[in-house]
Amino acid sequence: MKKSLLAAAALLATVAVTESKAQGVRFGLKAGGNLSNLSGDLTDEDRYENKFGFHGGAMLNIGLVGDGFLSVQPEVLFSQKGFQYADSEFNIGGNKLKYEGDRTYNYIDVPVLLKVNADGFYFEAGPQYSYLLKVKDDSKFSVNGATAVQRNNTENLDNVNRNEIGYAAGLGYQANNGLMIGIRYNGSFTDFAKDGYTGDSDVRNARNQVFQASVGFLLPGR
Repeated sequence: MKKSLLAAAALLATVAVTESKAQGVRFGLKAGGNLSNLSGDLTDEDRYENKFGFHGGAMLNIGLVGDGFLSVQPEVLFSQKGFQYADSEFNIGGNKLKYEGDRTYNYIDVPVLLKVNADGFYFEAGPQYSYLLKVKDDSKFSVNGATAVQRNNTENLDNVNRNEIGYAAGLGYQANNGLMIGIRYNGSFTDFAKDGYTGDSDVRNARNQVFQASVGFLLPGR
């Protein structure tokens, strides 16, 4: 699967080079920040807080109607998602329990967006396929102030859904020279964990959600 995703990125770059002389086809790069968390049927939603991450990659904008008014924009992006534990204690059976640290999910995202551009201001929306590369758990669980479990490792991915189907929608501004800035929301239709997941029980029915802010540049078409 990793080889397939790398091949997709290479194909995107190859198409951009071979089609650079075609009217309405523009290759570009983008990067920015993520603000991610979990959504869905969580047992204790207050335990999870937003986590900052990074995204970046390549895009190909293909004009469909008018002078850039309507286009389709496939992208291949590396994206860090996940959550951090809230800095708070909770009581169970007279014991004070506390989770600390965070969990990082590294994904390859492949959104395919329909984009409407009106005088530089644009709106975009479409489906997104994501593939989970790695889960990094850097957290601690303590009972009455004493550390019970300390994690600083890469999790086994056998019991999680590495293939994720979701959606993306956003808006922004694109200058005539190709410089662009935008915000976007990514949601998922796929639960993070498979049935029988043996990790944190509270995330068994969780789904990823991410807010993104990015800057990018589209090379001029010819």
